[in-house]
Amino acid sequence: MGFGGPLVVTTPEDTQIVITRQFDAPRHLVFACYTQPALIRRWLNGADGWVMTVCEFDAKVGGKYRYEWKAPSGYVMGMGGVVREIEPVERLVSAEVFDDDWTGGEAVSSLEFTEEGERTTLVNTITYSSKEARDGALATPMAEGMEFGFSKMDEVLAEMGEGA
Repeated sequence: MGFGGPLVVTTPEDTQIVITRQFDAPRHLVFACYTQPALIRRWLNGADGWVMTVCEFDAKVGGKYRYEWKAPSGYVMGMGGVVREIEPVERLVSAEVFDDDWTGGEAVSSLEFTEEGERTTLVNTITYSSKEARDGALATPMAEGMEFGFSKMDEVLAEMGEGA
């Protein structure tokens, strides 16, 4: 296994951001990285110096999830939501809201996992409550933060592949 990338961000509609990223791993492993707390903790742990203090994910329709991160400064960022749809290894749709609601309400994240050979393409379509909320998200370092996590996921996936 090698590595994934590149991260591509598009805005096909006024309220949407679509993030596309490839991973050098089969989709069942990429899906597991999104649905198993022990794996989520290994890659979705924030920027250097940040610590993921809460990681809960109930992988079923209606299941709740909760993530919290603590910055070196002591600041705590949290978010949570509910799983709306789940098709193992293919699709995961969830509603999400950050505790400091900078996005103006609930956003819906729709993850699609497709596999070609031993590579998985992840397409994450995030639908915000308004164009203003979408534009606010675009103005943050969201893409950089996501790629930071995805680079860590590349490492986790490589380790999982070695154990297969």
